[in-house]
Amino acid sequence: MLNSEQLAFYRENGYILVKQVFSREEAATLRQECHDLAQRLSAHKNIDATWKSARETVSGAAATQILHCHDVQFQSAAFSRLIVDERLTGIAADIIGSPNVQLHHNKMFIKPPEKGSPFPMHQDHPFFPHDRHSMIAAIIHFDDAPLEKGCVCVVPGSHKLGPLPHLEEGSWHLSPEQYPMETATPCPAEAGDVLFFSYLTIHGSGINTSNEARTTLLVQMRDPQDPPSKQVHLSRGQGMLLRGVDPQ
Repeated sequence: MLNSEQLAFYRENGYILVKQVFSREEAATLRQECHDLAQRLSAHKNIDATWKSARETVSGAAATQILHCHDVQFQSAAFSRLIVDERLTGIAADIIGSPNVQLHHNKMFIKPPEKGSPFPMHQDHPFFPHDRHSMIAAIIHFDDAPLEKGCVCVVPGSHKLGPLPHLEEGSWHLSPEQYPMETATPCPAEAGDVLFFSYLTIHGSGINTSNEARTTLLVQMRDPQDPPSKQVHLSRGQGMLLRGVDPQ
């Protein structure tokens, strides 16, 4: 759970990195689950999720890559246990301000060594807007994520700006001239750390230029009493109660 100082930091800045929510040993086990899953999936389909706006080409081939999988709880029971873990959902409840926490979706991301794709600066709001803006993200780190691995960068306090117009429908991002990655605040993390932020907080991440993969799970959560403004970004696991009950 968060203390009053941590909650005050989140409300002011729109994000908070919580250290060692999970042990390094737990993180290592889940990291292996992610890489095993990626290997199984890539054997029969393309799991590259590089954004169109982030693609760089060398001789016509994609220069960067990021591997992903939606709704990993349907792929491994280890992730089913993880997303209902009180250490995760208790912090989410504190931030959302409700004892009830509902899943919107989750995504595994693996940024491969030396060519892990960046994410341009953006808000998550355009992808799945909600009436009361209770939606938050939690990025669970399964290995260390220093700056050279393409850690998440945020614009502190940007959640107070409300929804902003984004460029390139289908690959939503903000103007790189107005919101350059270089001026954002890096959030380097260690295995077991969890970065929480509002879906209105401007964020992005750079290329993984290191010789190790960066492995994370993104979990998007909301108050079940906060209805979607549009029926978009639907997923198989949407609506699952991670904590508490659905009072509706």
